[in-house]
Amino acid sequence: MYDVVIIGAGPAGLTAGIYAARYNLNILIIGEILGGYATEAFKICNFPTYKELSGMEFAKKMEEQVKALGIEVKMGIVNSIEKKKPGFVVKADSGIYEAKKIILACGTKKRKLGVKGEEKYEGRGISYCATCDGPLFKNKVVGVVGGGNSALTSALLLSKHAKKVYIIYRRDKFFRADPAWVDLVEKNKKIEAVFSSTISELHGNKFLEKIKLNSGKELKLDGLFVEIGSVPCVDFAKMLKIKLDDAGYISVDKKQKTSVAGVFAAGDVTNPPLKQIITAASQGAVASQSVFEELHKE
Repeated sequence: MYDVVIIGAGPAGLTAGIYAARYNLNILIIGEILGGYATEAFKICNFPTYKELSGMEFAKKMEEQVKALGIEVKMGIVNSIEKKKPGFVVKADSGIYEAKKIILACGTKKRKLGVKGEEKYEGRGISYCATCDGPLFKNKVVGVVGGGNSALTSALLLSKHAKKVYIIYRRDKFFRADPAWVDLVEKNKKIEAVFSSTISELHGNKFLEKIKLNSGKELKLDGLFVEIGSVPCVDFAKMLKIKLDDAGYISVDKKQKTSVAGVFAAGDVTNPPLKQIITAASQGAVASQSVFEELHKE
C-alpha cells in the first residue's frame, strides 16, 4: 500500500510528488501527460529562475527532478478510485493500486467550440494545441478562437509558421490577456483580430475550408485552433462524492483538503483565483505537507 497516490502529472502533481519524496513517503504518480498542459505553452516567462523557456523544456526539467528523486511514475489513464478501509483502491490501465491518501491533481481539459461539425473536422483542420500542430500549417491561413493568454500565445506561435493568423474573439477588445501578450500580438503584422465575433458554422469537404461568423462574414481557413478555456476534470471527485463549488471545481480548504477524508486536491481542478504553473505547484506542495501531517498523526 502506498502512502499516497497522486492522480495527475502536471505541475501540481509533480510538485506534490517532489515534496512527498522529501518527506520520505511511499508514493506513486499516475498521469496521462508528463508535464500536463504546461507542455503546450509557447513560452513561460513568469516562472522564477527562468527568463523564458518553452513548456516542453519546463516539463523536461520537472521530469529530470522527479527521476532524480526516484519517484515512481506510471503513464496512463486512471479508470476509477474507490474508498475502502483502510484507504483507497485506484484502478488504472497500468494496474490496481492501494493508497492511504489520494491527491487529485488532474487539472482541466480543453473546452470544445460546440459548433455543429466540430467533431468531423477534429484532426482535419480543427486543433486544440498550437504547439503540437502549428508546424503542419506552414504558409497556410489559420484562425484562433479566444481572447485570453492561451489564445494570444497560440497566435504568436502560429505566426511563425502560417502566412496569416486571425484571432476570432467574442468581445470588442482583449479583455483577459496580459498586456505584454496583447502588445506583441498588436505589433505582429501577420495577426489580425476579428472582434465581437463568434463562429456559427464550419464548412469543408474532407478537411476544414472556411468558417462563417455570426455577422455573416466568411473566412477561408486551412486550420482553426480552439482556445476558449477549459473545464475541470472532476470525474473522480464525483465518484468519491467530493463537494464541488458553484463553478464545478473541487472545493478545498487552506490545507488542500476536500470534503472526503483522506483526499486532497491541487492545481487547476480546484479553481484557484490565478491559474498559473506557480500556483498549481504551490498547491501541490501544500497538499503533500498536509498528507505527511495526517500520516504522522495516524
